[in-house]
Amino acid sequence: MPDVWDPHGSLHRALWIGGGQWSGKTTVAELIAGQYGLTVYHYDYHDARGHQDRRIARRVALGEPVEDPAPDRVWSDRTPEEMAAETLAGFPVRFEWALDDLRALFTGRPAIAEGWGLRPELVAPLLDSLRRMVVLVPTEDFRRHQLRTLPRAGTLPAPVADPARAQANRLARDRLVAEDAARNARRLGIRVIEVDGTRDAVAVAAEVAEHFAPYLGAATDA
Repeated sequence: MPDVWDPHGSLHRALWIGGGQWSGKTTVAELIAGQYGLTVYHYDYHDARGHQDRRIARRVALGEPVEDPAPDRVWSDRTPEEMAAETLAGFPVRFEWALDDLRALFTGRPAIAEGWGLRPELVAPLLDSLRRMVVLVPTEDFRRHQLRTLPRAGTLPAPVADPARAQANRLARDRLVAEDAARNARRLGIRVIEVDGTRDAVAVAAEVAEHFAPYLGAATDA
């Protein structure tokens, strides 16, 4: 494990749930945290809100336009492959912002950090054991289930000229990004759990908790 600045020990004690969009990462993390009295770090929430100032500052430093790209540019004007490549290329910078958030935490029990930007190849260098991370990826059937049942999964975050095309691009991008996460996790020896909808969230959380058991046991004694 490299010598990473970790003033409160939160990074080295953390448990990590990465993986694809709509695989139940947030629900699983909250179920485990509720059972074991842990703290959850929601990557998506911080990335979409608390990191916006950093995102703008980085654009200024690079001489890029300060404004967010137009929705059609984001969702409609490029191929899913181009969208996925841009997303993957941006994760390392965004991961450093997440680490800064986690460094500010002090908790006597491990924090669970969850989110699609917590990529196995980025988290792995922080781990003293591969059992501190798990990657959840949805099967295609479960992804379609989430689209039918989760309003935020089936709705784009901004209006576009061609919603059907934009949504198709988004789904294809998410599929490519999830496949990349699973591929890297397996290459590194990090556990991948496919979420197919045959088990409810409580059952999936129980499997993840069993994977984290060495650290949850210590947490219950804290």
